[in-house]
Amino acid sequence: MNFNKYIFLIVVAFLGLFSCEDELDIVPITEKASNSFYSNEQELESAIAGVYAQLQNGGLYELDLIGVGEISGEDSFEEIAANDGGRFGQLDDFSTNAGNDLVGDIWRESYRGIQRANTVLNRITDIEYANASVKTNRIGEMKFIRALLYFNLVRLYGDVPLVIIETESPFDFFGQGRTPAAEVYTQIETDLNDAISDLPVDKTAGKPARGAAQALLGDVLLTQGNFGGALTNFEAVINSNEYSLAASTSEIFGEANEGNSEILFEVQFASGFLVDGENEGSRAGSQFRPSGTTASAKGHNLPTQAFIDSFEAGDTRLNDYVAVDPVANPFYFSTKYEISPTGADDGGSDHLIIRYADVILKYAEVLNENNQTADAITQLNAVRARAGLVATAATTQTEVRDAIRQERRFEFIGEGHRWFDLKRYGNAVAVMNAFFNSTGSNVTIDETKLVLPIPQSQLDTDSSIAQNPGY
Repeated sequence: MNFNKYIFLIVVAFLGLFSCEDELDIVPITEKASNSFYSNEQELESAIAGVYAQLQNGGLYELDLIGVGEISGEDSFEEIAANDGGRFGQLDDFSTNAGNDLVGDIWRESYRGIQRANTVLNRITDIEYANASVKTNRIGEMKFIRALLYFNLVRLYGDVPLVIIETESPFDFFGQGRTPAAEVYTQIETDLNDAISDLPVDKTAGKPARGAAQALLGDVLLTQGNFGGALTNFEAVINSNEYSLAASTSEIFGEANEGNSEILFEVQFASGFLVDGENEGSRAGSQFRPSGTTASAKGHNLPTQAFIDSFEAGDTRLNDYVAVDPVANPFYFSTKYEISPTGADDGGSDHLIIRYADVILKYAEVLNENNQTADAITQLNAVRARAGLVATAATTQTEVRDAIRQERRFEFIGEGHRWFDLKRYGNAVAVMNAFFNSTGSNVTIDETKLVLPIPQSQLDTDSSIAQNPGY
């Protein structure tokens, strides 16, 4: 763990100041968020630390966003469906309902993060910074995080309320209803283009640099089918020469590998470190392990046996990304999240939101869709070679498309990508129905299950918010 990470965690002690109960959470975050409080650089920096700290929340990148991105797909499952009240278990058979805690937590904690970012962006213009470039960087950081949170929301729920100004009254945005997804995407793109201009080229641990904003914008455009725009942004990241693949698949994850060349943006966690009496560690390492293997193990997000069996011979990721405890519980689990020696729910592994392998494989994807299949193969083979595999045998555009999609499964198992990939490919319904059929399950899904239900607590709070069809 580096010194800057500890300093960041000390600053987020201000988290205790931030609280709000409204589901959309667009009311003022605290009385200290009044005009009289954010009056200088130091006070505003504490608010910025609070924005980053929000990403550590269990409803976001500690647990829920990872789980919903994996368990909804076919490659991981919930060991015991009833664990934690079924919050993850319902993802397995698409029985998630509007009262599910996970549905409400992702929504609520995302909007809390958005409100915090909005507050900073509203106040920072009038605050004098000792270094003007730092102030510009902070604006870019806040727009990046706001874009990231809205990107998650619009992919998970569809149309969502769009709020991009600081809310000073709890009634300011109630009654506006849900903003069409196309408008939300437009705002995401605007924020990311601004962030690209405002962020520095050089990466600082725990903060996005220009490459992270370009990579995220590429993902946003790719998700919308804009292959040309996505190509431009992914290419900019690669041509910057700021990032590179880690030398081996054993050198990417865990505290020992923090700050490696592959990381574009991560959410930081720290084992054995307390802020305001609370652990700054992550629960992912323990809760994403089979029950009985360690204290607080919940059996969330476990790779399926069929997925494990599909690894190619010699793929180093089979040993470096997953493991099995044949004595306590013979299920596989992700080793990308470590268990802390100080406590099961205090893991120090950062969550890697954007890494270079993701950029390379998405770059390969858009190259192939732009009829540059030979170049796509080169990018695909770079990831395969790092995993100890020979070059792909795929040659045609269709074969390469399938090979890239398959490669992503092995490279990103457990990280929260699979469900979003399936939705982007447009084959989520077909893949999941084929999976259920192959396992003898009587579950079938249709297009309505491609989004989560709007939380019941939000519907109860604001009558202008309509539920998604099928829920």
